[in-house]
Amino acid sequence: PALREAQRTAMERRTFLTISGAALSALAADWAGGPADALAQAHDGKPIGEDLVAFLENSTRHLAGLSTEQRQHTPALLDAHLATVTELLEEGRCTPALGLRLHTLAAFLSQTVAWHAFDLGRHTHASQSWVAGLHNAHAAGDHDMGAGLLGDLAYQAAWRRDHTTAASILGHALARAQNPAARCLLQLRLARTLAARGDRSERRAVLRALAAAEKHLNDAGTERPAWCAWVGAADLAVDSGQALLDLGDTARAHQLITEGERLLPTARDKTRGVFLAYRAASYLDLKEPEPAAAAATQSLLLAHRIGAPRCVQLVDDLLPRFQPYARAQGVPELLQLTAA
Repeated sequence: PALREAQRTAMERRTFLTISGAALSALAADWAGGPADALAQAHDGKPIGEDLVAFLENSTRHLAGLSTEQRQHTPALLDAHLATVTELLEEGRCTPALGLRLHTLAAFLSQTVAWHAFDLGRHTHASQSWVAGLHNAHAAGDHDMGAGLLGDLAYQAAWRRDHTTAASILGHALARAQNPAARCLLQLRLARTLAARGDRSERRAVLRALAAAEKHLNDAGTERPAWCAWVGAADLAVDSGQALLDLGDTARAHQLITEGERLLPTARDKTRGVFLAYRAASYLDLKEPEPAAAAATQSLLLAHRIGAPRCVQLVDDLLPRFQPYARAQGVPELLQLTAA
């Protein structure tokens, strides 16, 4: 019943009450401490065949694998896929093996839909979709996927500057995550949120998390969950740089952020836009407005081209810091671009 309610809520409603930090932390603790639910078997309903499940899996994989610029056109298709899978789980009849595949697919689709909503600023819809995905990962017994969904909820909490909740969720996620690539991503997010809290007494904890992330990345092979298959040296460099930036080590932070942006493959343009905004912030910390304006302008132009509102928001948040440099090279053009 809880699974059906979470899925139905995530798919059918578009206005939600905000989930509190305490509720998210309790959900994460319950996930970390409890056994996986047994897969429920439908005893009636129309039979579900292998061909249909394979089609849904393959088409979902194709949609998720499109270039960043094309993904802005896919939310409705992904919503439809998730609605179909949810209906099959609720009303169809299939073997346990196919049921497990459907739960796994529903978890992945929920995660993808959540990220689309998050990028568009629809935070309550995103959090409900991540929670629905967590129920499906739990039903499938996929601890790494569940940890990844908790990591996404933590990322959202950190984005909303609720770093206490983010750190709590990440602690529970790390308790059960096994894959090195998954643990790398979770440790990077933990380092970022601890550093962003601004408590210099946590510097050693931040550095420990960064060191753990680097070790896990070195240990990660080719067998990775799909949701974190992309984690690489670029992410390690930029997230380490951003954490060091919050700790006040601006020179080293700037070096790492610039290095990470250069390492990023061209297929990940949305991430490139985020990294460019981080690079702009690091230049501003160094009181270098010209390269900061150049990086922010690149980020903004890229965001407009691929349809990435979250990148636009990152640049908008930097604009007050450009005001004292209104006559510096590139700054008037940036301000004009943002006003358009």
